[in-house]
Amino acid sequence: MPYLTTADDTRLFYFDVGSGPAIVFSHAWALNSDQFHYLINDLVDAGYRCIGLDRRGHGRSDRPGTGMTLDGFADDLALLLERLDVDNVTLAGHSLGCSEIVRYATRHGLARIARSLLLAPIMPLLVATDDNPDGVPRAYVESSAALLRRDAAEWCAQNAPPYFGVNPSVSVGLGDWTIRQILDTPVKTLVDTVWITTTTDLRAEVARFDVPTLVIHGTADASAPVELTGRKVAALLPRGTLVEIDGAGHGLYLNDVETIVKEFLAFAPPI
Repeated sequence: MPYLTTADDTRLFYFDVGSGPAIVFSHAWALNSDQFHYLINDLVDAGYRCIGLDRRGHGRSDRPGTGMTLDGFADDLALLLERLDVDNVTLAGHSLGCSEIVRYATRHGLARIARSLLLAPIMPLLVATDDNPDGVPRAYVESSAALLRRDAAEWCAQNAPPYFGVNPSVSVGLGDWTIRQILDTPVKTLVDTVWITTTTDLRAEVARFDVPTLVIHGTADASAPVELTGRKVAALLPRGTLVEIDGAGHGLYLNDVETIVKEFLAFAPPI
């Protein structure tokens, strides 16, 4: 299996399949790059090269306990792009992966990026603040983090029912597979990154993310309600296009693969 090693001696797993224009995937909070298997299958068949990284502390990558910040994750993504020397790339993310992409652009620039695909972004700012009064109450985030610290399996049990939306079409097995990815992630990583996910203010950075960007979001997303996230992101982006999938949940990358692939290929057909 391919790995790259960071400056702090952390080994990061990545995959690299297919040929053609490159799409680099950034995975969600608590998951790993395997979450994109079904999207990648169709995109490789459509003529794309697909690359993805297991974030430090997740999946097959090392668990160093350091660098667990949005800046650190963005720098790891930058290292992957540099080592593989990919340009004119589509950066594709889901949930926290979208935040990682925007922070990458802030820290490393837009030179390598041709376009972006943001699936169910959990930005620009989820938690409620004085200037973001419609956000999620901080007390809710604190309660969620406390449950993760105490019993991540119970956290999954409470949050799983709405994950795939109003009319889920995925099997029970795929739901269980998603839960296993979460439970295989160290508890400290889960807790630390849930705070990154919910409290990082990316409003100014999203407004500077000046590349053609397709935002796809479900109207029944319980983890990142579209009115707090996808719609606000699309409004802030200099060149953003929003596609809403009626009834889709946060797990649209599994439940709504056909729609995502169709919309992306219309947005960026491979050359």
